[in-house]
Amino acid sequence: MNKLAFLILLALALAVCSCTGNTPSTTTLTQAAANWEAELTGGPGATSGLSFTTYFSVRDVSGNNESLDITGFGFINEQACFATGEDNENVAGTASFNTNTGTDQVTGTLSYTVQSIAIGNIQAGNTLTLTGTLNGTSTGTTTTTGNLTDGVVWGTWTLTGPCTGSAASVSGNFIMCQGTATCTIP
Repeated sequence: MNKLAFLILLALALAVCSCTGNTPSTTTLTQAAANWEAELTGGPGATSGLSFTTYFSVRDVSGNNESLDITGFGFINEQACFATGEDNENVAGTASFNTNTGTDQVTGTLSYTVQSIAIGNIQAGNTLTLTGTLNGTSTGTTTTTGNLTDGVVWGTWTLTGPCTGSAASVSGNFIMCQGTATCTIP
């Protein structure tokens, strides 16, 4: 009788263990791959009104801080802190966001850094850092990875380096819009 009870318990345990691996996902993953336009406000002199466009992609893994794959960048306006033209700056960034499966609402953070390269009269060592809150909508479901749409990032920027003159750093606010020149903070 003990052997029969043991075999029944063993079969039951195996049945329970095999079911746990087939649990459907309740997480919606979202990726972003688009042009973005950033408008910076505040800051004195050459640092005021910096604006740029960028193209990056990133695949979210449920709140992990992921590196941006930046394949395009350029300042819109002429200014003295950075050289104009493609490949004249070092750019990098990260994003972390989560998608609310029930509402398809995407929330998270984004960091973006631009470093000047010494070209002509531009000095190396100017570093522009943007840190902000990301918001948008996902087209995904629990079984498909969605695309971020209507993305907006807003927050603060800081510039350090020779361009700030005697100030250690200068700063202001920014808004970055996905696919459009203008957007509003949600």
